[in-house]
Amino acid sequence: MLAPLLLLWPMSVALTWLVAQNIANKPFDRELGEMTRVLAKQVVLLETVDGEATANFTLPSGASEILHTDQDDEIYYQVLGLRGELLGGELGLPLPPDEEPKVPGETHFRDGELHNSDLRIGYVWVAMPGYSAETRMALVQVGETLGKRSRLATEIIKGVILPQFVILPLAVLLVWLALVRGIAPLNELQRRIRRRDSSDLSPIDTRDAPEEVSPLVRAINDLLARLDQSIGAQKHFLADAAHQLKTPLAGLRTQAELAQREIDAGQRDPKELKKSLQQIAHSSQSAAHMVNQLLAMARAENQEQQAQRQAVNLARLATETVHDFVPRALEKRIDLGYEGPETGRGAPDGRRPLVSGNALLLRELIRNLVDNALQYTPAGGTVTVRIVDDPFGQVVVLQVEDSGPGIPAGERERVFQPFYRALGTEVDGSGLGLAIVREIAVQHGAQIQLEDANLRHRPGLSDQGGAAFGPGARFTLRFPAAQAEPGGEAAPAPGSAPA
Repeated sequence: MLAPLLLLWPMSVALTWLVAQNIANKPFDRELGEMTRVLAKQVVLLETVDGEATANFTLPSGASEILHTDQDDEIYYQVLGLRGELLGGELGLPLPPDEEPKVPGETHFRDGELHNSDLRIGYVWVAMPGYSAETRMALVQVGETLGKRSRLATEIIKGVILPQFVILPLAVLLVWLALVRGIAPLNELQRRIRRRDSSDLSPIDTRDAPEEVSPLVRAINDLLARLDQSIGAQKHFLADAAHQLKTPLAGLRTQAELAQREIDAGQRDPKELKKSLQQIAHSSQSAAHMVNQLLAMARAENQEQQAQRQAVNLARLATETVHDFVPRALEKRIDLGYEGPETGRGAPDGRRPLVSGNALLLRELIRNLVDNALQYTPAGGTVTVRIVDDPFGQVVVLQVEDSGPGIPAGERERVFQPFYRALGTEVDGSGLGLAIVREIAVQHGAQIQLEDANLRHRPGLSDQGGAAFGPGARFTLRFPAAQAEPGGEAAPAPGSAPA
């Protein structure tokens, strides 16, 4: 605030000087104008012998002494006749500008110079009766040096500027004290925030905060609340992950100790060793699956991968995923199929079902949906991956349906929570697959709908080997459609092979 004050002070001095000059000119201009009008009254019209008119000027007795009684300034006068001839006074006084209109009887003022001295000149045009005012006018001018005017302007400036030398430091001091007093609560707020522990995310007390920064404090409190909620969710997620990992790791250690105990005891029963090794393999597989799901969840929440978006052919990703799960489906005797646009080399040209997103994440989404369907579908069931292209080009629909036990309506929202598994199922799993699906879908602006597949009465679906089929589950995701880039198609997902 001091810098603007120091900049405004010279500007104030300059403006004060201009105002003082204007104020000092007014009383002296009135006196100069009165003197000019008095001299103009002394101009008279005379007629010569040959009938021509001429102007005459006679300075009254004593008037010359009056014009030179001023001890501070020099006063000059000039009277020009009808033809511009000098009738009296000083010949060297400058003439008015030619472009200025000549109005008889009206007093004007201008600045001029004579004998290297600045003058203030008052002048008036005198019209002669019976003659055209445009061509027949006499000119009366009176010039005065600027001594008295400069002294008066200087006194005015001193009267204004000198008090500023007292007022300005006082104003700076008052502003400084006011700022120190006003910023003190803000400094105290800053100290309170700095003294906080990094784990303290409680709201900042707004009672002692300055009114001007109360909205900022409330915004920070809102941020702290959201940050506390996010950190709490992460802590809960890590606690659940640690708890879920304990089971397969504990089983792995137990089976290894049993196998080691049998070997140490000399009991080398191949069947028991094989059983222990199978349990070890199963536990290690469960632990590896859990770790892979945790890594997939972290990858889905990675901001850098969210930014890596391109036009992705969703049908191609779906066929590649179905191709990868065929051996597993055959092992469980499940009919795994794909319905939708063809993506091979011989596929007809047409509109491709493109979505804007990250190919790696979208591939992970489809893999988790298919993996979930294969886990809960009994032997002899069906799993279908379907791509439905919107004819209006607004959305691309992905469906994964199965003939498993289905999901009750009361649990359809909870199955998308991490580590949650529907009750009454004996399927091993981490409970992260559908949570990853929802995270990736939200990032890509997709809508998720979960409903019964109603495959119970579909022709060709029969119980094989005593398997019990339920209403099934159908996951429907609607992605905003993307436009294909000119001259090419979306690239396949990293590490994928043609279906």
